[in-house]
Amino acid sequence: MSQLLAITEANFETEVLKSDLPVLIDFWAVWCGPCKMIAPIVEELATEYAGKIKVAKCDVDSEQALAIKYGIRSIPTILIFNQGAVAEQVVGAFPKQHLKAKIEKVIAS
Repeated sequence: MSQLLAITEANFETEVLKSDLPVLIDFWAVWCGPCKMIAPIVEELATEYAGKIKVAKCDVDSEQALAIKYGIRSIPTILIFNQGAVAEQVVGAFPKQHLKAKIEKVIAS
């Protein structure tokens, strides 16, 4: 998880809301099986889109206020922020191509 940013309440505004780049956040938890399944995909996307988007993870157990604020009811949930607002959302385990399409849509906008 070296190139993935850890999102917390403390850095959320700076790293996400004020980011010049779109930000993909994987809301996850250690005990979540599907979260473990998509973790390698999220890491691959961080490498593939380096310089185009920021890729981050947010542990819903330690950052409950953020999870509540953004209505995270099941995990994994991916939110893609662009210019401080949620531009795309994906809930559950999904194929890499599905997420790439969402990223491309945000980058193109």
